[in-house]
Amino acid sequence: MAKVLLEVKGLKQSFNIGRKNEVKAVNDVSFHINEGETFGLVGESGSGKSTTGRTILRLNQPTSGEIIYDGQDVTKIKGKKAETAFRKDVQMIFQDPHASLNPRMKVKDIIAEGLEVNRLVQSKQERGQRVNQLLETVGLNPSHSSRYPHEFSGGQRQRIGIARALAVDPRFIVCDEPISALDVSIQAQVVNLLQDLQKSHGLTYLFIAHDLSMVKHISDRIGVMYNGHLLEMGISEDIYRYGVHPYTESLLSAIPLPDPAYERQRQRITYQNDPRDNQQRELREVAPGHFVYTSAEEVPYFAKKLQKKKAAVQAAS
Repeated sequence: MAKVLLEVKGLKQSFNIGRKNEVKAVNDVSFHINEGETFGLVGESGSGKSTTGRTILRLNQPTSGEIIYDGQDVTKIKGKKAETAFRKDVQMIFQDPHASLNPRMKVKDIIAEGLEVNRLVQSKQERGQRVNQLLETVGLNPSHSSRYPHEFSGGQRQRIGIARALAVDPRFIVCDEPISALDVSIQAQVVNLLQDLQKSHGLTYLFIAHDLSMVKHISDRIGVMYNGHLLEMGISEDIYRYGVHPYTESLLSAIPLPDPAYERQRQRITYQNDPRDNQQRELREVAPGHFVYTSAEEVPYFAKKLQKKKAAVQAAS
């Protein structure tokens, strides 16, 4: 069995607690990520997916819940040594490659910052060699290391951000919508680079995005978030082909296809959340490895719905 590298249990993240404008950004979210796996987190803007990623990295202090990384609850880390070890092991690739890079620093200094903080290089020569190696790894010319971020395109800046994350030899990387700010023509290049790096460096990813088709392409398993809750979770192909939660169906119905005939007759499914029935809902298994945010009474309904979808797809093929 695969080793579980990260386990999130009952994570809650609220802001402005106790005030009228209190926001429950993440509300009782639980999932795990196996070592070497890519777990995709998808949902619309404001669903809580980026907050989940930032809280895992402890950029936000969680309101409650557990974040267990490599057997240790990181919400209880104490001491500079333990904190530094965690920061080295877990990195982030940010959404905006322009805003996440210091415009006053040269590329070589941006990438080398983590090397120096963690004392991974012993000399100026070793520092330069390591920076050049990282630039080559992400497909950039080492001779451009003395340039500033504004001298690069958006895709190149994102590669610099990836090189910075790789500099400290992390095991786990949170990819927070790393392609949403890029041109469509560049997105596939960055995704392919991430997949190549995962194989060569043995990385584990939490890949956050709002494009379900792209998440399906890169992820082994997918979690669908809405309004702070994880509504559906399962193997990537299962969620993409047999998603049964109404919100997942609404996301799937919005994916465009390069087929004019299909696009003319395609109908969007609109999701309307109506929890007024007071049923106790949580993430429950409706089929092996397939989970839906539902009540105990609704489990048979979603299990049957899933079976019907699978039978329909099999009959069509």
